[in-house]
Amino acid sequence: MRTLLNLIYRGSGAVAALFMVGVLLMVITGVVTRELGIYVRGTDDYAGYCMAAAGFLALAYTFKHGEHIRVTLLVERLAATPRRMLEWFALAFGTLVSGALAWYSVRLVLNSRQFNDISQGVDATPLWIPQLAMAVGTVILLLAFIDDLLLISLGRPPARLVKAGGEAARIE
Repeated sequence: MRTLLNLIYRGSGAVAALFMVGVLLMVITGVVTRELGIYVRGTDDYAGYCMAAAGFLALAYTFKHGEHIRVTLLVERLAATPRRMLEWFALAFGTLVSGALAWYSVRLVLNSRQFNDISQGVDATPLWIPQLAMAVGTVILLLAFIDDLLLISLGRPPARLVKAGGEAARIE
């Protein structure tokens, strides 16, 4: 199960990186074609969609690497039991927030599909398509929070992805 979860987290990070390349390609396309006097519809819109997709799909990957911002000033000064309790409550709250975000993101995609919402730009993209990356990213983030919450509840440390050099990610 751990292997599958880590594959999901790494996969979402890899897809986020591809969307970052998509941002670059859309911006370069817009700049170059503008200088050539050619109009390519929607490059600005698609760069924005790619940026949003990259941000949301990278959430779980970043979380599992321990790279989200944490305030350790208080936590590092606590004894072991209060520290575990505080971490459990923080993960429980994060699970609730990411659950709500995932729920409403999925609802947004379903509603946009049902009502045939399209973008206001010249590209007229059905909005459920770019919104899908947001929904998938938030659902994977929820999965990552549940994963860590269950591990902490069982008395185990949260599972962190290991960086390429074999060293575990730092927690700050």
